[in-house]
Amino acid sequence: MNFLIPRRLEPKLSAFGRRFVYSLPIAENPSIFSDQNVKISDKFNPFVILKDPKNPRNFNLKNAKIIHAHLLRTHDLYSDMFITNSLLDCYFRCGNISYAFYLFDEIPEPNTVSWNLMLSGCNKTLFFEESWMFFCRMHRSGLEMGEYTYGSAFSACGALECVMWGEQIYGLSVKNGFFPNGYVRVGMMDLFSESSRFDEALRVFYDVPCENVACWNAIISGAVKNMEYWVALDFFSTMCRRFLVPNEFTISSVVTACAAIKDLDFGRGVQGWMIKCGVKEDVFLGTAILGLYVKSGDMDDAARQFWLMPVRNVVSWTAMISGFAQNGDFFSAVEFFKTLRNIEVDINQYTITSVLMACANPDAVKEAIQIHCWIFKAGFCSDSVVKASLINMYSKIGAIDSSERLFQETGDMKHLGTYGTMISALAQNKNPEQAIYLFQQMLKGDLKPDKFCTSSVLGITNSLNLGRQIHTYTVKTGLLFGVSVGCSLFTMYSKCGSLEESYSVFSLLEGKDTISWASMIAGFVQNGSATKAIHCFREMLSEEIVPDEMTLTAILTACSALCLLRTGKEVHGFSLRNYMGRQISIGSALVNMYSKCGILGSARRVFDMIPRKDQFMCSALVSGYAQSGYTEEAIHLFRDMLVDGVDIDDFTVSSVLGSVADVSRLGLGSQIHALVIKMELESEVSVGSSLLVMYSKIGSIEDCHKAFQKIKTPDVISWTALIASYAQHGKGTQALKVYELMIESGINPDSVTFVAVLSACSHSGLIEEGYFHFSSMKDYGIEPAYIHYSCMVDLLGRAGRLKDAEKFITSMPITSDALVWGTLLAACKVHGDVDLGKLAAEKIMELETREAGTYVSLANICADMGQWDDVLKLRSEMTGTGVIKEPGWSSV
Repeated sequence: MNFLIPRRLEPKLSAFGRRFVYSLPIAENPSIFSDQNVKISDKFNPFVILKDPKNPRNFNLKNAKIIHAHLLRTHDLYSDMFITNSLLDCYFRCGNISYAFYLFDEIPEPNTVSWNLMLSGCNKTLFFEESWMFFCRMHRSGLEMGEYTYGSAFSACGALECVMWGEQIYGLSVKNGFFPNGYVRVGMMDLFSESSRFDEALRVFYDVPCENVACWNAIISGAVKNMEYWVALDFFSTMCRRFLVPNEFTISSVVTACAAIKDLDFGRGVQGWMIKCGVKEDVFLGTAILGLYVKSGDMDDAARQFWLMPVRNVVSWTAMISGFAQNGDFFSAVEFFKTLRNIEVDINQYTITSVLMACANPDAVKEAIQIHCWIFKAGFCSDSVVKASLINMYSKIGAIDSSERLFQETGDMKHLGTYGTMISALAQNKNPEQAIYLFQQMLKGDLKPDKFCTSSVLGITNSLNLGRQIHTYTVKTGLLFGVSVGCSLFTMYSKCGSLEESYSVFSLLEGKDTISWASMIAGFVQNGSATKAIHCFREMLSEEIVPDEMTLTAILTACSALCLLRTGKEVHGFSLRNYMGRQISIGSALVNMYSKCGILGSARRVFDMIPRKDQFMCSALVSGYAQSGYTEEAIHLFRDMLVDGVDIDDFTVSSVLGSVADVSRLGLGSQIHALVIKMELESEVSVGSSLLVMYSKIGSIEDCHKAFQKIKTPDVISWTALIASYAQHGKGTQALKVYELMIESGINPDSVTFVAVLSACSHSGLIEEGYFHFSSMKDYGIEPAYIHYSCMVDLLGRAGRLKDAEKFITSMPITSDALVWGTLLAACKVHGDVDLGKLAAEKIMELETREAGTYVSLANICADMGQWDDVLKLRSEMTGTGVIKEPGWSSV
């Protein structure tokens, strides 16, 4: 092993000089330890002090110096290695590592215990490099090493993040017969876990069957550190099945895993097991259990657990305050903080930042100012972390001026954290220009933006050009390859619509985590590239990345857009297997997916399964019912939402208005309109457009116009709906005037708008205007579709110009479909043109052989002209081809 250890690691006296002061007189004259004012009694017995390590009062530097001086005078210092090693341990316990180093170097022949004390002592005092040096010296000395030696060496390597050295030590331990030793394996597993090489830690664990609780604790703790929470829970279950008794360290790790995945049921089971087996709950374990309830949002049980804790330190108090803040209960958070101020518990910066996070609420302005005053009085204002939290708090309550004043007061004490918080505050208060200016000032100064500042400014960048400049900066500084900056960068490109650049940055990222994959998938979905989102999801699964709640929600949205029922069901099954099926966001996405696919039974079952329903979930089901024609179900669910106090948004109201848009439900529509007025939703585009359509269907053009005027910023859909309303009621001239107003307001028409305009011309016989607007479609980059050609045929047909209509069809640049010929056939029926009607019917039959409506229309034309033989012939053809006309029915 000697050839593997660099020579520069050989310890010398000067090597320790960079860590502590070690003067030459001490090295030359050991008697300097003896203070002349210290009198050694003849009855003094060092064994009394050193053989009672349970009494911490004896372990102080004064007693150690007295004993050291006495042993030097009596020449007994090295006669008993137990005394020597105890004195060595005493110096480490007192925190005086320089005396310990000198004493060790003076020992003629240190034994294994002496070396182990040096290794463990250096680790405890955070002198990890020196610990590694002592291990190298011990190895070269040829002294036999024990399991504790290897364990201390592993700890030093883990702290130094030197996995290569750890692997050398592991190989040496195997060579010397310590491979099955639990202590050695624990050290190696900890080293691999700390270095994010959990697969290697698993290999060490499985190499030899182990019934040692410490080994199980190490692998469970490693799984938690590497965010393999389900693996940790599985190991715990296996451990219990093997009748191994977990201790408080096991429970702490398992509870932490439950808190991370918010599995409250499993966590409660672990706590019950702990109580049943009598595992003592110390302050650390109690705080871990408290964190489980806090992260799961169960603050009632969290408070109960908190008050049952035998000892409550600042960590547990901070956890409660933070929990209330995260769950939106700022009042309880402030009350807990007030109680904490009145007891003898030292408040730290983390406690203050937690309560400031709770006060970052527009309803807590008074409390925010009071706590700021206390912070100033207590002297925490100079703390940079507290200052950043104050800046964030004032920005959240809308007092951005106070945030800027605090930032300016920081003066030369500004650091990256305050800059990042200020940039984020400006962005949240819709002041991106000032945020970007601040970022540019950082670039010009000595304080260069870090990953947090860069990520914050990327989050508010809507300019592709500026985003590319920041991209260049990240490449130059090496920030690009960090997950947070890389994720913000490709999200920025997605937001700007540049999916190719977005995916290019995403592909360059190393160590992509679940959040990165979820953000990329969401970017594809938001830009309408659902197919690419599905492909990216499959690529994620091939990389063995386990999807989280955000990822599943995004991919279910993609399935909704493409109506991929099978893929959606597979995702649903995955969520159930991984205990995520009852998450609100996933449940909402599932309801939306099943509704869009028309499987309303499954949508309702998922809806009923979710215990707490949110606004989006209810709206998705209401929309699904409305779009599928289940009017009664949509209305009943809407009423239930009102009764249960679920927030109603414009999307929900628009959906239910579509369900009541007929004459038979005029009263209900008026009631919903009254609710819209009460909720001040009339100005919303979606609600105003739905009201417009509803009144159009019941023939109230005046109310249509009023609904349109209430819309704050009409979009192309609103304008098109108003044009269509006038067109459907034969008011073509007014419809064209509305179209002209739309163009004047700067709104460009789409293909649907031209359908409404051409219909208006058709219903009012405006042939010249129809030709003009049909020709103007190319001015807006719109290619006429079948529906537009059909409108022109209808325009000519209504005017009786059937020959022109036929010529128009035959001159179409695209192949005419059944819709176009069907429009001509209907015009032939109105004007009694049998020959042209037969031609249109033949064309339709070539395209759609079994279309009963074609036979019926042509038969009616012949009947109107008295050609009954042709009528009988057509009926015979219908029978021969198996075409059946469905009988009409009425609900009246």
